[in-house]
Parts: sequence; C-alpha cells; structure tokens
Amino acid sequence: MSDDWLPRRAAVLGMARSGRAAAAALERRGVEVVRIDRTLGNDDPASLDGAELLVKSPGVPGESPVVVAARHRSIPVWSEVELGYRLLEGSPVLGVTGTNGKTTTTELLGAILRAAGRPVEVAGNVGTALTEVADRIGGATSVVCELSSFQLEDVHELSCDVAVLLNLEPDHLDRHGTFEAYRDAKLRIFERARARVAPRGFGIDGAIEFSGDDPLPAEPLMPGVHNRENAAAATAAARAAGVGDAAIAEALRTFAGVPHRLELVRELHGVRYVNDSKATNTAAARRGVAAYDAPLHVILGGSLKGEDFAPLARGLPHTVRTIHLIGEASDQLASALDAAGRSYARDGDLAAAVRHASAVAAEGDVVLLSPACASFDQFENFEQRGDAFRALVQELA
Repeated sequence: MSDDWLPRRAAVLGMARSGRAAAAALERRGVEVVRIDRTLGNDDPASLDGAELLVKSPGVPGESPVVVAARHRSIPVWSEVELGYRLLEGSPVLGVTGTNGKTTTTELLGAILRAAGRPVEVAGNVGTALTEVADRIGGATSVVCELSSFQLEDVHELSCDVAVLLNLEPDHLDRHGTFEAYRDAKLRIFERARARVAPRGFGIDGAIEFSGDDPLPAEPLMPGVHNRENAAAATAAARAAGVGDAAIAEALRTFAGVPHRLELVRELHGVRYVNDSKATNTAAARRGVAAYDAPLHVILGGSLKGEDFAPLARGLPHTVRTIHLIGEASDQLASALDAAGRSYARDGDLAAAVRHASAVAAEGDVVLLSPACASFDQFENFEQRGDAFRALVQELA
C-alpha cells in the first residue's frame, strides 16, 4: 500500500499507550509528529499549528479544546484505530465491541483462529495498540481488534471483514452523556463491515445472529451464562470468517478466559477467591454474581461512571451473603442497597474488604471482587486493582 496519504506533519493528542504507539508509527514513516498531552504542558490549540492531521487517543473526550480547535480549522480528527487500520496492508480485521465481554470474546476469537492454523494478532482496547500491530505484520495475518465506544467515535474508513456486537447496556454515561450517544458510537462498528454478527433480537440489518442458548461445537471451559454468550458470538464470527467447527471446538474446550474476568486467584480453606476487576459497570457485575451458585461475599465500589445502582441492588440474588463497599461510589451504593433492604459493610478500601470478606467466608463460599465501578479513585486502572486483589489474597494466612 502506498504511503502517499500520510501527512507531512501530524499531532497526536494523549500520550498513553495508544498515543505513544501512533506517534512512533507515524515517525517511522517520515511524518513530523507533535506530541500533545497535559503532562507535557502543551495541550492547547497552538500545538496544532502546521498539523494536517490530529490523531486522538481514546481517553480524550471530543470536547477537548484541542479537538474542538482541530475541527474548527478543518484538520481531520482520527482515532488511533483509524490510523492503525490505514497502516494495515490488507490484513483481515475482525472487530469486536459491546458493553461487556469484549476482551474475552476477542481473545477467544484469536484462540480459535490459532487453532485453525491461521496467523493472528490480537489488538485494540485492552491489548496492543493497532498502530503497533500494523507495524509488524503482513497482509496474511488476521487481526482481531477489540473496539471501545471511545475508539469508534472518530473512525472514517475502518472496515471490518467481520464486525461483532456482543450486547448494549448503559455505560460510560459520564463521557457520552446519554445512552443513545453511547449506542450510536458502538454501532459505528457496522459501517462498511462485510459481515455483521449481533445478538438475536437486536434487528441489525443483514446480521448473522447469535444467542447464549445456541448449540455450539463444544461447551466452553469458561464458567457463567455470559461466557456462553461470548462463546456463541465468537463461534458465529469464526464461522463468518470461514473457520471450521473442529478448530472452534478445540478453542472452546481449552480457552480458560482472560485475567481480571472471573479469574480464580486462589482456594484457601475451601474458600475460592475470584478476581473480576474488569467488571467496571453494573451489567458486568450482575454477570459475575450470576456465574456462581455458591454463597458469595461481594466487593463492590470504585469510581463513579454515572450509572444508577438501584437495579443492581434490587437484583442481587439470595446467594450474596455479605457485601463490602469500597471507594468513591460507597455512598451511592449504600443508598441503593438501603432502598433494596440489603445489608452491607463500609470497608473503605480493598485491603480492608478482602480481610473482612475472608473473615466471614466459610468453606464452599466465594469471595468475589466484581466492583460494578471504574477504578480511578484508588487505582490507575482495573488491571492494577485486580493485581492488588491477587496480592492481598496471596497474603492471607
């Protein structure tokens, strides 16, 4: 593919993982790059002078003064995945989005393609940035790309060979403002897609539909009804990509899941400790709780995202024996639990919650970190929160 479309000078806004990858990819192709970030003290419109393109990291909202100024100056604004897609040289792209299950389904699809003997890279929202992957692969390698609503906001030519929507429930309302705006960002994955995979009943035009009770080539190793839905979506997407059922079955039987999503950390004195730190919204937490029939001691809380906790509180099953609140969301969670007639403990932080839950758990019980909240009040990200939970559990006597 010719690089004639590349700008002479580009600005990259946001110097987290994907921003750094985008800047490096552009510079390797001879583009002059201006790195813009609050930490560099240059996040103002003047940094756009001379730029022919702005590449926006997913963490940067569209209301950022730099983004607003770029649009006012008619400078194209691309997400990092838009740049990554344009740098790929004909590699098939399987895109996965949805409120919950994206990482699990993306990694499972990668495992299925590997079982089929196909070269594959997994990229996107949680893993390696797409621009970094584009730098090291050829056109024969398939790319399975996890796509968040933030990444899909500013795509223009991104075209998935297979596009997968897993589910849609309110999330990131602090950023998008309304569920409708969030939904519209998610549905952009289907623009220009050659095959669309969506849940039965969503009414997506021409979609290959799936459901959690579909017959599968094999039963998934991962626990939980929600993971059967993820497996059904991955199966439908793999079939759309021309993968046979034997390879799909092999991956379903052997894929154990992803870190921080219903990850069994340890069993101690008959008590299982499960890290579900990736459950950063109420829908994910409900799925985590529903995955177990055993008595549960659930750790909830973290930073707020604009969600209503009342449906979660009302819907907690009788298997939830104790609830341990942590972080910024404690007051709102407590109000919802009070209204639902559920008792709880305000443990404050993760260490206290682990100690308390461990003290009241009995043989056969599960201590479940499934916070229903983001992590930014006490941790840098959900991975750091999950790592802290692992370490605390390993320290238990």
